[in-house]
Amino acid sequence: MAPEPTIRRARLGEAGSLSELALRSKAHWGYSAEFLDMVRELLTFTERDLVDDLVYVLEQGREPVGVYRVIGNQPQGELSDLWLDPSFIGRSLGRRLFRHALDTAAGHGYQTLIIESDPNAEGFYTAMGAGRIGDRHSPSGRILPLLRIPI
Repeated sequence: MAPEPTIRRARLGEAGSLSELALRSKAHWGYSAEFLDMVRELLTFTERDLVDDLVYVLEQGREPVGVYRVIGNQPQGELSDLWLDPSFIGRSLGRRLFRHALDTAAGHGYQTLIIESDPNAEGFYTAMGAGRIGDRHSPSGRILPLLRIPI
């Protein structure tokens, strides 16, 4: 039996694998290869992100299977990324990762987080307590649900 996944701060050298994880997670929703190519840059982590932002990894063994990133200035930040490897969906690990993000944000002085949600993930975020506050135009050309959650 595999050990319980752990959550830890992202490490330098992981930007590439975290970017691929985000792309795999996005692909889970059935988006076309053309669309995924178009948004690849939006899903890319840089090594600088791992230093400057609050980036945490859900790790199973030695493999990253989830990641989140909190950005912005207190008191209101943004959950700019939350990705889970598709093979780990349905095990309550997304909920665990999200709760960890809220706890981390609270520990860094945030009072609320804004979430620009993929339309397919809006139900997850509302079930976790976020409320829709409007829409946001994405660089991908889509209009995405904009949510806020108090911490």
